[in-house]
Amino acid sequence: MARHELARFLRDRREGLRPQDIGLPADPHRRTPGLRREEVAELAHMSVDYYTRLEQARGPRPSPRILDGLAAALRLAPAERSHLFRLAGTSAPPGARAVRRVRPHVAQMLRRLPDTGAIVTDAAYDVVAWNPLAQALLGDDLGRHGNLARRRFLGRGHAYESSSAEEFGHIVVARLRRAADRYPHDTALTALLGELRTGSEEFRQIWDERPVHAPGHRTKTIDHPTAGPLRLNCDVLLVPEDDQEVVLITADPGSPSARTIRGLADAVADRTSAMDASVP
Repeated sequence: MARHELARFLRDRREGLRPQDIGLPADPHRRTPGLRREEVAELAHMSVDYYTRLEQARGPRPSPRILDGLAAALRLAPAERSHLFRLAGTSAPPGARAVRRVRPHVAQMLRRLPDTGAIVTDAAYDVVAWNPLAQALLGDDLGRHGNLARRRFLGRGHAYESSSAEEFGHIVVARLRRAADRYPHDTALTALLGELRTGSEEFRQIWDERPVHAPGHRTKTIDHPTAGPLRLNCDVLLVPEDDQEVVLITADPGSPSARTIRGLADAVADRTSAMDASVP
């Protein structure tokens, strides 16, 4: 536990808040910068003495419940909350369930990648966002059958023949195992795992193997129904605060697959322009 760094962090965040930030009236005669210790302690549901000792680097290691109370009281952003837990010598626990919303800046990024297919998956492998080129590459039913685990193991939706199908099965199970540990009370995730266990012997076998996989780079060849064989690169970017992954789908520059993807991207752009022109 980094007591002095924790104390400094708490003081800085307390002094950076204004009374009106927590619903108190502004008082031009306040001599204390930011909030008072008493106000933070009350918001965090802890004693003033305990909070004071933390700010003076004299307190014991705070429990996760205390840290969560401080994070809420000080209006900490997700990254600041994680930093608070690290300073206290522990890991920030995840939320109660997988995050199934997409942050606006991540959604904007997908729209700025016209020559790259891109999808965002949550911890349960739901596709929670995608761009038009990804839909052209992976199937028009991403919105209706957008869980990649169901597509892989239960045959739900379009699942094109792929050279990496076996490897991807292990990747899916490894991620779902992590999700099950992190979100034991997520009812949607529990239902998904029940479906997969009931409907796929392969899933049950891989689950029992306890595979471990870290996100990274993969190359695969898919048999696209209209474009034919495509050799694709898949690279993963993490959105750690939401336990989500952004998968970027490209082809080697100058390759036949790259030219095909360029043609698909142009066709997608033409359709989008035609739809926009038809809107009065």
